[in-house]
Amino acid sequence: MSTDEKTELLRHIRDEVVNLIGSPLYADRVKSGMYPVIGEGNHHATIMFVGEAPGRNEAKTGRPFVGAAGKILDQLLEGVGIDRKDVYITNIVKDRPPFNRDPLPEEIEVYGPFLDRQIAIIQPKVIATLGRFSMVYAMEKFNLQNVLRPISQMHGKTFAATTAYGEVTIIPLYHPAVTIYNNTTKDTLKKDFEVLKHYI
Repeated sequence: MSTDEKTELLRHIRDEVVNLIGSPLYADRVKSGMYPVIGEGNHHATIMFVGEAPGRNEAKTGRPFVGAAGKILDQLLEGVGIDRKDVYITNIVKDRPPFNRDPLPEEIEVYGPFLDRQIAIIQPKVIATLGRFSMVYAMEKFNLQNVLRPISQMHGKTFAATTAYGEVTIIPLYHPAVTIYNNTTKDTLKKDFEVLKHYI
């Protein structure tokens, strides 16, 4: 698929999410004057990062991971020699849940198909999930629920899966936000990010 074709298909997703009246988060977004956060990065990326849902800074700008967690993600990428512009970064849920609460199952259900389409368009070799919600979503989507465990047992490990476009590796990672509240997890994340070097 050419870059132009991918860009056009991703633009369709953006337009659909912008006008997603059926979303339980739509009214709140419109009322607060925020933006949906579709994703950004290289449309031919080898590595796709999937977070959970945008926070306030993200919803203000329409860009993923631009707040405190985004700064940590940038540092982690830099630490393993990966340029942010070479990867693709998105979330399962494209609109901000009120008060930055966890996404609800029905919200994941509404927005999940858009993520599925993004994966099919970008065709990454690696899907690095950030946080337990995206980990569970990816593991279930790729029929790996039988090996699903708590994120404390899964982080930094690699899991092979098959997609319509070929093989993909799922790598569950802690969400960068956890380091804001628990600094010791930063060392764990740094170590886990080393795994990504094999796929650059």
